[in-house]
Amino acid sequence: MSMAPGSTIGIVGGGQLGRMLAMAAARLGYKCHIYAPDEAPPAAEVAAMFTRGAYDDEQALARFGASVDVATYEFENIAAGPLSALAEQAPLYPPRAALEVAQDRLSEKQFVLDLGGRPAPFVAVDSRDALDAALEKIGAPAILKTRRFGYDGKGQARIATPADAGDAWQKVRGAPSILEGLVQFEHEFSILLCRSPSGETAMWDAPKNVHSNGILDTSEVPAPSELGPAIEEARELACKVADALDYVGVLTLEFFASADGPVFNEMAPRVHNSGHWTIEGSFTSQFENHIRAICGLPLGGTALSDWRVSMKNLIGDDANRWSEILSDPVAHVHFYGKDEPRPGRKMGHVTRLG
Repeated sequence: MSMAPGSTIGIVGGGQLGRMLAMAAARLGYKCHIYAPDEAPPAAEVAAMFTRGAYDDEQALARFGASVDVATYEFENIAAGPLSALAEQAPLYPPRAALEVAQDRLSEKQFVLDLGGRPAPFVAVDSRDALDAALEKIGAPAILKTRRFGYDGKGQARIATPADAGDAWQKVRGAPSILEGLVQFEHEFSILLCRSPSGETAMWDAPKNVHSNGILDTSEVPAPSELGPAIEEARELACKVADALDYVGVLTLEFFASADGPVFNEMAPRVHNSGHWTIEGSFTSQFENHIRAICGLPLGGTALSDWRVSMKNLIGDDANRWSEILSDPVAHVHFYGKDEPRPGRKMGHVTRLG
């Protein structure tokens, strides 16, 4: 059932993704109501309403759900359980099942493996002794990652040799983790798709991504032609994931392009940094199509608006160059309304066409 313009969309989370979702929703005539624990989140600046509340406050989430016509979330590092109180009051997309899979790295990799995907070699690690056993099985170098609540390189520790295991275990603070074998790859890329409640699916061109210190630095489309076979295989897997979860909204899967084909890295049940280029670089942005999907509207076209599109993140002090950045007449500049540049903090992005 389609939701008419003028309806209210609830967004759990108040960061830049929520901000850009609210801006896309406003263009289509929808009101947005932000729910976040922060005092003045960036998304609230561009939304019709804002409720301050904890992500684990079921009563507050239920009241929030009763105030909106449909709800979504802008990031996956929130407990799925309390969101059931919201979902009892309003439709919640993407479904909680997607959140439950994506926010646990062990569940996520096993889920993709069962669908025929190719994750990096992995072993569950729940103790210091288990880490030693996992290293014997996978070998070094490897990377230790917490199972939950890690992004942009957080909750991770590289292990060059088995002698590094003790320091790595301390770095993840003994949290339930997984050990992954390092993958030899030439490029990184991501698949972004949007799926409607009826199963209609739209995909954008797959961007080639470059990371720095675990944080996305640049995304470019189209990706190099040699990535074509890997991208096609990854697209097929992404569709299987979306169908298996009965997914609604934008879904992102990240991959390494290896000699053996695409190696699955992780998935995000939401709009994604590697799709920010779609605001100017595609006929319909990831943010607009997410709004269209959760409101039951037809999806918009995803073709490129120019022959080449590049996006660069503005991290930390990069944002202090705002005057220089804005002096470029062909730069599409987005600042996220964050007041304090910090190392590793995403402050904005710049997109260039052609």
